[in-house]
Amino acid sequence: MTNFMIAYYGGNQPSSKEEGMAQMNKWKAWVEGLGETIVNPGTPLMGTKILTSSNVQDDNDPNSMKGFAVVNAESIEAAIEIAKSDPFLENGGTIRVSQMMEMK
Repeated sequence: MTNFMIAYYGGNQPSSKEEGMAQMNKWKAWVEGLGETIVNPGTPLMGTKILTSSNVQDDNDPNSMKGFAVVNAESIEAAIEIAKSDPFLENGGTIRVSQMMEMK
């Protein structure tokens, strides 16, 4: 089994507190349904900066990476199937699935 990062990009912010709670409840149910497959259920990213060799600036791109989760799966195809069920996709966002390589 291999770890895969499910990276979240873009997506729409909830328009109300109730909508936000509904999205959170869907996400919690998704995580619970993954059982032992989930390694890291989710890490939101905030206050992102973009660096180059000569500059640092705020990342104001609405389609920037918003967070990530880590799942354990047999293959990237299996990880993609897990990601397809992620409720983040219902919020207009996109997901990238990447195999993680363990560095020793």
